[in-house]
Amino acid sequence: MTFAEPFLLLGLLLVPLAIAGYLLVQRRRDRYAVRFTNVDLLSNLVPKTARWRRHVPPVFYLGAIAALVFALARPSMVVAVPREEATVILTMDVSGSMEATDVDPTRLAAAQKAADDFVDQLPAKFKVGVVAFSTSARVVAAPTTDRVAVHQAIDGLKAGGGTALGDAIALSLETAGVGSTVSGAGSVGSLPVPQASAAPSASGGTGASDGQPLVATVLLSDGKNSTGNVEPDAAAQQAAAAGVPIYTISLGTADGEVTVPDQNGQMHTLQVPPDSQTLTSIAQTTGGKSFEAPTSQDLAQIYENLGSKVGYTQQEQEVTQWFAAAGLLFVLAGAGLAALWFNRFP
Repeated sequence: MTFAEPFLLLGLLLVPLAIAGYLLVQRRRDRYAVRFTNVDLLSNLVPKTARWRRHVPPVFYLGAIAALVFALARPSMVVAVPREEATVILTMDVSGSMEATDVDPTRLAAAQKAADDFVDQLPAKFKVGVVAFSTSARVVAAPTTDRVAVHQAIDGLKAGGGTALGDAIALSLETAGVGSTVSGAGSVGSLPVPQASAAPSASGGTGASDGQPLVATVLLSDGKNSTGNVEPDAAAQQAAAAGVPIYTISLGTADGEVTVPDQNGQMHTLQVPPDSQTLTSIAQTTGGKSFEAPTSQDLAQIYENLGSKVGYTQQEQEVTQWFAAAGLLFVLAGAGLAALWFNRFP
C-alpha cells in the first residue's frame, strides 16, 4: 500500500494520545467511586451492566480516528479491475489420445464442457477464438464476440490423429494477430488463417498500458508433440516475444489409455499420459501459468480460476473512500452501542 500524502500518517499519534486520555478519565472515575462511602447504596443506584461494555464504544471511536487518518493520507493499493476488451484464444488438443476415458466421460468431452463454461464467464466484449490441433492445427472459430459461434466450434470438435503442439501455438498467435505465418502462406495444415487485429495499447503494442497483455492463450493438451513444422519451445519463445502469456492445462492421468487401430486394422491399447513437463515449460517461458487437471471436476475449477486471471488486470488505485467509509461505520457503531447500552449519544 502506498500513500499520496504519507506525512499525514503522523495523525496516527492521536490514537495513543486518545488511549492515554481515556485511561486517565477511567482512573479518575474509579477514584470518585471510592470516595462514595455508601457502596451498598451506590450499587443500588447504578444499573448493573457488564464492565467490558463501557469500553466498546471508545474502541470504535479510536478505530474511526485511525481510519480517517489513513483516508487523509490518500492510500493506494493494487486491486483487480475488470478488462473491457481483450482477445482470448482457446487452443484445444483433439488428438486421438483425447478419447481416453480416465477423465469422465472422455478427456475431450470434459474439455469441451469446461471450455464452454469458461467462455460464458468472460466479459461480453472479449473476443474469443478457437484453434484445434491434432496432426495439423486449424482455426475453427476466428476471434469474435459471438458466443454462439464459439460454442458451436467447441462442441463440434472430434478426436483423432497426432499432436502438432508447436504448430498450434504458432497458429494461435497468428489468429490473434500477433504472430508471423508458419508456412509462409498464412496457413497451417493448408487451412487459411483469419487475421484478427490485436487490441491496441497505449504503448502501440499488444500489451495494456499497465504492462499486462490484452491477448492471451489458453492451451489444453494431453500428449507430447509428435508432428508439425514448429517445435513447442520455439513457438513459446515467439509468444513470449509478442507479450502473449499461455496458460497451459495438462489433462488426464498417468494411467490414461486409448485403443487405436494400426495400419492393418488391428486394435492396440496405448498408454497416453499427459506431458506436463512440456506444458509447464511453455507457461513459464511466456509468463503464463500451468495447471494439471486429472479429473473433470479439476478441469472445471481450473477454467473458473482462469476466468478471473484473464478477465481482470491488476491496477493500482486510490482507495481513500474505503477508509473514509470504514471511519464512518466505526463512528455509527460506537454511537449506536452507547445509545443502546447507556442511553446516551454518543
